Amino acid sequence: MNRYANNSPEAIARLVALFMVTDGHMDERELDTLEKLHVYELIGLPRKRFLTILTELCDAFADAEREDGSIALLDKERVDDYLSLVTDRTKRLLTCALALDVCKSDGSIGDAEMALLRYMMGSWRISLDDLEAELIRR
Repeated sequence: MNRYANNSPEAIARLVALFMVTDGHMDERELDTLEKLHVYELIGLPRKRFLTILTELCDAFADAEREDGSIALLDKERVDDYLSLVTDRTKRLLTCALALDVCKSDGSIGDAEMALLRYMMGSWRISLDDLEAELIRR
């Protein structure tokens, strides 16, 4: 798996992509949400590069397949590694907001998505009130 620079657009993109596959499948509405919200511009990454990062993430999961054929999408060590690369509070808030939007895009937030969102926000000490306060200010 690629090691991206701290606070890089790629590190943020990988986290957003993680939310797209955490429930075990990708929904076309998630890609539509990225377009509607201008996510590529917000994180400073061309669409094609984002899709490359999404593909690399899926490949990494496939490479980590267990003997029984299962894949641990929410491996704590992997998630912690991804989270550690975003240290800037403003970028963390943006990442949380984008993750929440991606989770909601298919009409419901699945258990795995909710668990990952809670874990990320807890690790980064960000509350829903923080998100609301910061996003309304902008």
